Amino acid sequence: MPRASRSNVSLGFLPHSSHHSQLSDDSISFQIDSSFHSSSRHLVSAVPLQLMEEQTTNESSSVDLNGESKIGGEEEEERDLDNFQILGHPMSLKRRRDDYSSGATPESSSSSTSSKRCQVDQNGQERSLESRRQAVRAWGNQSLQAADPDIFNILEKEKQRQYRGIELIASENFVCKAVMEALGSHLTNKYSEGMPGARYYSGNQYIDEIEFLCCERALTAFELDSDNWGVNVQPYSCTSANFAVYTALLSPGDRIMGLDTPSGGHISHGYYTPNGKKVSGASIFFESLSYKVNPQTGLIDFEKLEERVIDFRPKILICGGSSYPRDWDYAKFRQIADKCGTVLICDMAQISGLIAAKECASPFDFCDIVTSTTHKSLRGPRGGIIFYRKGLKAGKRGNLLNQGDGSYKYDFEEKINFAVCPALQGGPHNNHIAALAIALKQLATPDYKAYMHQVKKNAQALASGLLRRNCRLVTGGTDNHLVLWDLRNLGLIGKNFEKVCEMCHITVNKIAIFDDNGSLTPGGVRIGTPAMTTRGCLESDFETMADFLYRAAQITSIMQREHGKMAKAFLKGLENNKDIIDLRTQVENFATQFAMPGQDL
Repeated sequence: MPRASRSNVSLGFLPHSSHHSQLSDDSISFQIDSSFHSSSRHLVSAVPLQLMEEQTTNESSSVDLNGESKIGGEEEEERDLDNFQILGHPMSLKRRRDDYSSGATPESSSSSTSSKRCQVDQNGQERSLESRRQAVRAWGNQSLQAADPDIFNILEKEKQRQYRGIELIASENFVCKAVMEALGSHLTNKYSEGMPGARYYSGNQYIDEIEFLCCERALTAFELDSDNWGVNVQPYSCTSANFAVYTALLSPGDRIMGLDTPSGGHISHGYYTPNGKKVSGASIFFESLSYKVNPQTGLIDFEKLEERVIDFRPKILICGGSSYPRDWDYAKFRQIADKCGTVLICDMAQISGLIAAKECASPFDFCDIVTSTTHKSLRGPRGGIIFYRKGLKAGKRGNLLNQGDGSYKYDFEEKINFAVCPALQGGPHNNHIAALAIALKQLATPDYKAYMHQVKKNAQALASGLLRRNCRLVTGGTDNHLVLWDLRNLGLIGKNFEKVCEMCHITVNKIAIFDDNGSLTPGGVRIGTPAMTTRGCLESDFETMADFLYRAAQITSIMQREHGKMAKAFLKGLENNKDIIDLRTQVENFATQFAMPGQDL
């Protein structure tokens, strides 16, 4: 029999004999006592009941009014049921669970319950919000060691590698503590797309101050007049800076010319492998033709350079390189560039610190645009920088640049700034720009000039030490911070020598030498002095390092004779090699005499 509908009204039950006609069947009739119903609202002792027929249910489930199964038979609901029989029919009266005994009406009871629930919810929510704040606060203030022990341990191992080894890669250096603090500062949190004073985001007033100051210091470091030179300090690297210049001044397919990579140039100046493979964006998007050094002297052949420029007529001519150990004759480059009206660019990435300290010739007197990295000899954070001429320029500078009134304005500034952002980059790295400003301030000090002078003296001492051991150097020496060691007369492969040095905790980098058969098996290594000079090494220390390098070359030669030059067999022969272990011990004992800047080592 279906369950009767529940009624939410109070029912008064009259005795069967008082008002009841004879029934012919077992049906039950009820009469609602209206007086009881009307007065029940005022009787605090009245208990509202619901009348229902008792259902036969199992212990595990019941069915609600919607026909949905209710699992488990709720014990509290059972306690609210009074079971009885009327005329043999089992019935149940269910009490409403609102707290009427306290004198509250159904409405006030419901409101009170809701209020209590809201209060509990609010207290719970407040506790939840506070716990979340504390969790974020705790997570945000964790040290690296606590937050990520894996990365922390790797960083510690790298710190020890740097401290216990000899760093001779010409492109590397050790920054000061102030630069590292700026790099790890809260400036990394801010997004600052656009140029100072014209950002796409708000909240950049202090970021603008930093970038303006950085630009000012960059011009001061190289003694440039702000009326004639501008600077962009946002590029992420010198390769990015070079490509921004190309993007600003060229259309796809236009021609550029730079020093051949095996001759000491950089691949960002445009380079093809001997089989014609394009290996840089400059050679992919533009047509490039390289000039070379004289194979007998290792010096730039200006006669052939001029022939190529006049024949090829590039829109951009690039001087400067990645591994050229001699100074650059910028005046000759200017003369050649003017003959076909090409823009002259200098990439001074390797020697910018030496130029600032006047240890090398300056390109700013002759070039239209100058790019650089900000680390290496500059000893700043890793990044790039672009200097460009601006203002009026008088005089004839080639037929293509001649103007009717004999003067014209440079238009580099707007084009280069737009090429950097938004054309090629997004927001600049503000922490890097602040760190660069710190490094540029140091460039203007006498201490930095003395440091750069020592870098150059150390390179010459290293070159002399190798020459005395009958090693062959490209151009026979150096005018800057690096030497190029041609290993081919010793029968060595640059890659194998580099690996032996690494196992002895000496870092150098293999490099192609002019008239090499490509750079896949380069025949030389590039060695630089800035990093170890930063640690305090002097000429006598580089004499010691020259001896270490020569002994590594001897080990390489023995290994190649015994195991061959092929990488797999050669590397197998290096395992547990006693000569390598002995040399590594000596290198570590030597290197740990010198402190690491900015670290407690």
